[in-house]
Amino acid sequence: MKTKNAWNNYDEAECSAVEALARDYKAFLSSCKTERECVTYGVRLLQEKGYIDLKDAVREGRRLKPGDKVYGNNMGKQLIAFQIGKQPLEAGMNILGAHIDSPRIDVKQKPVYEEQELAYLNTHYYGVIKKYQWVAIPLAIHGVIAKKDGTVVDVCVGEDEKDPVFCITDLLIHLSAKQMSKSAAAAVEGENLDLLVGNRPITKADWEDISRKRGADEEHEEKKAKKLPKNAVKEHLLKLLADRFCMDEEDFLSAELEIVPAGKARDAGFDSSMILGYGHDDRVCAYPSLIALLESSDLERTGVCILTDKEEIGSVGATGMQSRYFENMVAEVIALTGEYSDLKLRRALANSCMLSSDVSAGFDPLYASSFDPQNAAYLGRGVCFNKYTGSRGKSGSNDANAEYMARLRAVLDEDQICYQTAELGRVDEGGGGTIAYICANLGMQVIDSGIAVLSMHAPWELVNKADIYEAKKCYMSFLKKI
Repeated sequence: MKTKNAWNNYDEAECSAVEALARDYKAFLSSCKTERECVTYGVRLLQEKGYIDLKDAVREGRRLKPGDKVYGNNMGKQLIAFQIGKQPLEAGMNILGAHIDSPRIDVKQKPVYEEQELAYLNTHYYGVIKKYQWVAIPLAIHGVIAKKDGTVVDVCVGEDEKDPVFCITDLLIHLSAKQMSKSAAAAVEGENLDLLVGNRPITKADWEDISRKRGADEEHEEKKAKKLPKNAVKEHLLKLLADRFCMDEEDFLSAELEIVPAGKARDAGFDSSMILGYGHDDRVCAYPSLIALLESSDLERTGVCILTDKEEIGSVGATGMQSRYFENMVAEVIALTGEYSDLKLRRALANSCMLSSDVSAGFDPLYASSFDPQNAAYLGRGVCFNKYTGSRGKSGSNDANAEYMARLRAVLDEDQICYQTAELGRVDEGGGGTIAYICANLGMQVIDSGIAVLSMHAPWELVNKADIYEAKKCYMSFLKKI
């Protein structure tokens, strides 16, 4: 049952549609490297299509009817949108769920230090990464700085051509005999992933000015101010941060700064059939999921798109899928469409169908021994369904029902959508998970459905343009027909 390459099915018009979607996706991926940026981008698209904030609908006591569109923004990191269908909510919803966080390196709360006239930011990596992949490449800093007065400053340094970039240094090959003898997991330690951010000391004039502002009015302080401080490079860094972001060192305590690869998503290959970019896992599923909902209309069942946070670290926290935010939103929507009851909420969740839109490991011929070729996902062969994920005997997975997969097959074949089925890799090779099992705990039918990725969890990942196009078509058919 070999699946066919999706490109073989396209005429000139469809090839143009593939490229148009890929162009829009690259723009999204290049500008949305954090979950906050994804939510901001998504809210703008939703509002342009007439979606209103659920909080406003609740405050106004608005009665929701078929065709109405609402969204919820959870702390700027989780976004859920509803398009009300003709059937009552308790009959169930058709849900597309993806995550918008990606593996990265986070800046600690007390990060700034200087060693041998080099200024660093202390870090902690987020998600499962190969640490050695993050050294000696250009990096950018994205995030926010929250001030005590309530203001929030957006940070994005390293993406504009005029910006500096940053890096994590590596040991030169001539001195790395000991390092090279270690396992790949131990060659670069987490404590050595600190970001190099400066090497220039503060000027005497700037230091004298800073000292005066700090209240150095006594004679010995005046003399001290005329000499450069012990950590002159760190002081210069803090001055630059104060000038650009109006922050002091203590403001790091309430900052969320994420270190990500610098640069835009690019076409890959002489044929430009692929896209190389940071964060395909899982924004390559999040984007077509949102676009599918935005381009859908006249739905029988209520259509929902969930873009969630924290999947890479277990879907925990207030903005992860394990929080009650989604259930609470469904309860609010039910209340605005008619009489609310706990039983109606339970029925709405249990009668729902979901595609947990998450990526799958693409078959890589250079590492063929890690895959089962007959049950692997291949680039260019369409959207991929994983009946189960998990590891060590499917542990931690949602094992979808055969009947549900049969319903999906019927719709996909009817709409001539290219799809494939896969497992993450050989049985004893490893494993992974998604948000599928969390939603399945609510009683709904759930299966993983996403896109094959090469170099998953690396700073730069690869996907095929045709797979994005087929995924969007799949998601639209799911919303309309399941």
